[in-house]
Amino acid sequence: MLIRATVALVFGAITIFWAAPSVHVLAWAVGLYLLATAAAVWMSRALPVAVSAVVALGGIAALVTQSDEGVAVSAMFALLVLGLLELVHGLRKRDALARDWLISGVISVGTAVLLPFFTSLGAHALLGVAGGGAIISGVLWILSGLTLRHEAKTAAGGPAQAAAPGASPEAVN
Repeated sequence: MLIRATVALVFGAITIFWAAPSVHVLAWAVGLYLLATAAAVWMSRALPVAVSAVVALGGIAALVTQSDEGVAVSAMFALLVLGLLELVHGLRKRDALARDWLISGVISVGTAVLLPFFTSLGAHALLGVAGGGAIISGVLWILSGLTLRHEAKTAAGGPAQAAAPGASPEAVN
């Protein structure tokens, strides 16, 4: 989760600070973002491998097309598949991450649906839409990952259950 969050936040930061991107910058940024997202999703093992493959193919298509329309369509399909399967995963699971999967799915589907409407506005607009979705999902996944990490540490006897200084080990248990 934290890797996926980092990928999304780095991509989002690039989209914010690149003032006048060309179509080649758009293609490379979106293509690499989709490839890195596919790798992060694959590493999480939460979704089927086919999801990572579709997102990776979307990234490759964005790199190959090198056009506003090609990048928008390839990113749209990749994010749509990712988002729909995240929604399904969130509805099927009843664990601590179910709600996060649902929210991430809505963000990905929303970004996918918006992309075609901004194609005529060029690379800057497309990066803005894709980067906005990436930042929102990045913040979601970093909060989720850090929360799970904190809860795991607490359950394992981390800082929340530590004894006072000088107390015996039996005092903690």
